[in-house]
Amino acid sequence: MSNISDNIKQVSTSLQQSAQQFHRSVDAIMLLAVSKGQSSHALRTAWQAGLSDFGENYLQEALEKMSALSDIKPCWHFIGPIQSNKTQDIAQHFSWAHAIERLKIARRLSAQRPEHLPPLNVCIQVNIDREASKSGVAAEHCLELALAINDLPRLQLRGLMIIPKQRGELDEQRQPYRQASELLASLKKSSAALASLDTLSMGMSRDMPAAIAEGATIVRVGTAIFGARTPPRP
Repeated sequence: MSNISDNIKQVSTSLQQSAQQFHRSVDAIMLLAVSKGQSSHALRTAWQAGLSDFGENYLQEALEKMSALSDIKPCWHFIGPIQSNKTQDIAQHFSWAHAIERLKIARRLSAQRPEHLPPLNVCIQVNIDREASKSGVAAEHCLELALAINDLPRLQLRGLMIIPKQRGELDEQRQPYRQASELLASLKKSSAALASLDTLSMGMSRDMPAAIAEGATIVRVGTAIFGARTPPRP
């Protein structure tokens, strides 16, 4: 597992270099370790190397890791699509949910968030490229959903999340991230209730510099930290 520590150093260096290149504060960018398909031991190694935030896609796998890592208590982010039958566990055990696309799911999360916990941080997933194979709300429907979520008492709407289709060169990679940044700015201007939105969850191992260039505040990196992952669990 020692290579995980080396990988984290390399990713952190790349993040810092991109922040400097594009005149961003490195302190304004969270490195979220995408840990789906990775062992609890791998996560513990990453924690010991300085990472504190982990993103999971599969609920049962995540709950098992939470139990195994209860002594260190990382900050857990649910970054996969959310089904109705999983909202209670997500509301109870996670600090963030990145992929909200339906008001029904948001309402369930708010109703099931325990009172003794702070509000659940949430992002709206936007299908920025309008891909039929991907989840997310269309950009033109984002304001309506954002205003509705913002009224829910046990959620804290933070911003937007996107997963664009793969592109080649840096300038091409920047295009969808620029659209997301402009959409967030538009939401903030559209209503005083949304003026505090501060999060763009975007960018992965292959295109992190492009996302940072366009204002990413959370970059979701898995392969570059952990290497190849095991097949996904049901």
